[in-house]
Amino acid sequence: MRAFDLHAQTLLQSIFSSRRDVRGNRFIDEPIEEEVLRKILEAAISAPSVGFSQPWKFIIVQDAAKREEIYNEFVSENAKASKKFKDNSLYPTLKLEGIKESPLNIAVLYQKPTKAVLGQTTQKKMGEYSVVCAIQNLWLMARAHNIGVGWVSILRPKKVKKILGIGDEYKLIGYLTMGYVSEFLDEPELLKLGWEEKKMVDEVVEWV
Repeated sequence: MRAFDLHAQTLLQSIFSSRRDVRGNRFIDEPIEEEVLRKILEAAISAPSVGFSQPWKFIIVQDAAKREEIYNEFVSENAKASKKFKDNSLYPTLKLEGIKESPLNIAVLYQKPTKAVLGQTTQKKMGEYSVVCAIQNLWLMARAHNIGVGWVSILRPKKVKKILGIGDEYKLIGYLTMGYVSEFLDEPELLKLGWEEKKMVDEVVEWV
């Protein structure tokens, strides 16, 4: 197994710090080449999975009618969410999805086990966390190819599964929008807008 040098470490740090949650106002109408998409998905399934369970599945949503239904689900749920932020004038101005604007929508699923899984007998959700690791790998490899990704979380998983015809053996973990973008912001958008302040390492680390 190779040892990585300072150049590789610096490059990886640059990709980490340049990753952004991309909304629909920045996707452009340019298709993702099949070879590039395969590299991104291969990076995703290279993620660690507890017990080497590899419990992930990816559904690429191409059908315009299904995407329209999922968009309508977002609109409905976002209307409910906005009531929780009614005292924040910034919320109604935020673009929080790119379901119709992005070239690709990807539903990322967790396949529920049918037998005991190594390392998951006590902490039952470790398989789901493994799928989140796959999403992070996908996100970072996409950024390395100058492709943006957005995670649309204002959706009811059961509703999305019904629209896509997904069976009970799967759980929706993430609904992603992906495509080339007009620009990557120099800072996360919510940071630039003043929604939250960035936490530093010393604020989140405790030694015991």
